[in-house]
Formats: sequence, structure tokens, C-alpha cells
Amino acid sequence: MSDLQVPLRLPPPGSRNRRAALYEQLRTAILTGRLPAGTRLPASRGLACQLSLSRSSVVAVYDQLLGEGYLEARTGSGTFVSPALQSPPPSKRAPARRPPLSPSARALARTAGPAAVDPAEIDLRPGRTDVSQFPLVTWRRLYSRALRRLANDQLDYQHPAGLPELRRAICGHVAAVRGLACSPEEIVVTNGAQQAFDLLARALVDPRRTRVVVEDPGYPGARGAFALAGAILRPVPVDDCGICVDAVPEDAAVILVTPSHQFPTGVCLSHERRHALIRLAERSGAVIIEDDYDSEFRFGTRPLDALRVIAPTSRVVYVGTFSKSLFPALRCGFIVAPEWLRPTLVSLRRASDWHGEVTTAATLAAFIGEGHLSRHIGRMQRAYSARRQALLDALEEHAGTWLRPLAQQAGVHLSAHLLPTLEAEPLARSARRSGVALDWLGRFALTQPSQDGFVFGYGLCTPEQIRAAIGRLAAHVT
Repeated sequence: MSDLQVPLRLPPPGSRNRRAALYEQLRTAILTGRLPAGTRLPASRGLACQLSLSRSSVVAVYDQLLGEGYLEARTGSGTFVSPALQSPPPSKRAPARRPPLSPSARALARTAGPAAVDPAEIDLRPGRTDVSQFPLVTWRRLYSRALRRLANDQLDYQHPAGLPELRRAICGHVAAVRGLACSPEEIVVTNGAQQAFDLLARALVDPRRTRVVVEDPGYPGARGAFALAGAILRPVPVDDCGICVDAVPEDAAVILVTPSHQFPTGVCLSHERRHALIRLAERSGAVIIEDDYDSEFRFGTRPLDALRVIAPTSRVVYVGTFSKSLFPALRCGFIVAPEWLRPTLVSLRRASDWHGEVTTAATLAAFIGEGHLSRHIGRMQRAYSARRQALLDALEEHAGTWLRPLAQQAGVHLSAHLLPTLEAEPLARSARRSGVALDWLGRFALTQPSQDGFVFGYGLCTPEQIRAAIGRLAAHVT
């Protein structure tokens, strides 16, 4: 213990860190107020003697603290903690001002989706898929091979649009599963669909001027990216046939849609509305961003063509991802961009994070090219089909009088409308207390939905768990 009444614990004699330890402990004591402003420090010779330290080391520490403004020397009086570090009395202290948030950040806070919640016994929330059946052994083998084949030219910065072999593989994939013919030059690989939305928002939005149509209810991640870019969001309602095209304003510059499997209702945009939407975009000059969300898994019907297939290539921007078909942590999405937009997206990607991780990209290219992706989708489609049927059967048995499932032929979630006399949010919270996590439609809406209901994700649950969950939910309906 020194005359400072502050414990100083230095390394044992012989250690090279004794001087550094003295400096750090004195500095910390000053910053934390244990050595208040105006405190007189012991003379260097006395402190050196107490600490069994050379006087030159103590002088060096004092000099460093003097130079940094923590101490001040008074001729004939000694060395003191600098009064400049004295905090004003509490009564005179001005209230702390919170740093201002940008307008776009405030808009994002208003449009953000549901916050994550703790795991539940049975998780029926949407957007979650079963990764337990992913062929991890195959992926590891392909990843190891990609590492072995890693060439010197792949250790340098790569093209921001993505690894050429991955872009070629993506072209083959979308041609096979969506009938979308494109070239590798049209592809921009992204870190998931979320980065795709971010790049598109940066490219297409003039802050506080550009009007962007979003589905209501809709996907929070997409609208959040555009809100952050400063877009003026225009929510448009969704019914059993998808987005209500008649309600889309003519002054919209960008239209965000999920036509194949709408999030969160799960409905498919009808053939008539697809063509009506394209005609509107051609007439007004709007850009359509087609988020082909959750369309890999289909049940019983041939999928309608993607908008990008039936519309002029200059009018529709296609966004895809492998988060649902493979696993979310992969963080790989892509944009099929028209010629006029692609150079801007490439420049933005370079300015953002340049490109993704090369070995993972090469692994994914091989996984697609060797047919592993299509086989995995086939396996998971059979599994999800059984879970979907279990959900439909359970809804008919336990909730047939108060829940109406919406038509859904794709994806890993299904929504159902609730009787107007019942409230979805209180029922969902009651179910949560009984171990079932699920979301309600209004949670994803910007305005009050005309008809609320539930969004049942069946990606993580077995048929038995699904039946149990709906039984528990029904027990809270009186």
C-alpha cells in the first residue's frame, strides 16, 4: 500500500512489465476517481522505495502521465492529479444529450420486424428451416477439395459480382427450377438476400424522394433496407390473390413483391395480377424487385412463372437466396440484374464489402453443379410436405371453426385468418406461455390488417409436435 491509499499491485521484481503496470494502475485510478483531481502524488524517490522500483521508472511513468494531461507539476509543491479532470457538481452538470439518430435509422426502427425471442419447446415461427438433414459430410468433402484447389490467383481480391463458377452454377439452378434464362454476366452474388436488398436500395433510392411500394403485411428485412436508404414507404394491402395491384400508386418508383410465396401470408400472386403489375410498371416506369422468397419447395402444382420470365428484362430485378434451401448461416444470395443496373450494383458491392469468402463460394458452386442441391431439395420437400399436411389436418381438427388456412402451394410456412371476434396477439402470447412460439400476421404489418391471423412455420417441427402445438393453441380459445 502506498501513501496514495490506492492499492498498487506490481509484478514481482525482475519482471519487465513493472513500469507498464504502474502506469496503467495510476491512470485507471485517476479515470475512475479513486485519485480525485488535486490529489498530491508521492515524490518519485519515496514511491520508488515503497514499490521496490527504480526511481527512473517512476519518473518515466510520471512524465508520461504529465504529457497526457493526467498530472500537473507545481514548482516547489510537487505533482498533482490535474484539476482539468474534475467533474462538475451533480447539481450543475448539464443533462447528457443522446447523439441524434439519422432520419433513415428512425424510419428503420419504425418498420423493423419482430425481435428475436427465446427458444420455445415447439417453434412454429416462420423463416426457419430444418438444418439437421443437411448433407454436412458432403459439404465438408467439397469444402476440403476447394481448399486443396485454392490457387494463388484466388488469394487476391476477387470480382465484386462473385466467383465466376458460382455465377455459372446459379444460372443453371434458376434455369432448372424457375425457368429463368440468364447469363453469368447478369448475376451479382451477395451475402444473403438482405445484402441484395441493401444494394438495390442504395442504387435506386433518392432519400426522402423515392416512393417504394411494400406489401402490407410484408417482409421486414426488405422494407427495412429501403427505409434505411431513406425511401418513402407506401404500404399496399395483400389479399388471397397477392398484392392488390389496383392499390399501387402510379408515382411509385420501386415495387417490392414476393409473388411466388408471399411473406407472411403465403399466398401466390395470381396470373392476372402478375400481368397487371407488369403493365403498371411499364406504364409508370417503376422497377419491380421480385423477391422469389421460399419458392423452392412446392406441393402439388406447377409454379407460376417468375415475373422476370414474363416481363422485359429491363423492368424486373430478381432476388434469390440459398438460406431456405440449404442453411441460413451460408449467407449467400444473388441478384439477376438488368444490364443498366448491374455496373452500379457491382460498384456498390465493391464499396460495401468487396466480395464474399472464396472457398465457400467454390464449395457452393460444386454443390450445385454436382446435383447435391437438387437432391437435398427433393428430400426436404418430402419432409416438409408431411409436416404441411400434419398442420392442415391439425387445423381442421382443432381450429376448423375459427381459423381459415390461406391457399399455399409453396414454402415452409402457412398462414390462416382468424375469426374477427378473436384477437391473434393475445392468443399467440398465451400459446407462448404454454411452450409454443408462433407469430401473428399483424406483427409484420405497417398498418392495421383488415383481417388478422397466424403464421405457422413448420420448418423446425415434427408432425407430432405440430399436432400438439395446435392442440395447445386451441385450448386457449373459449
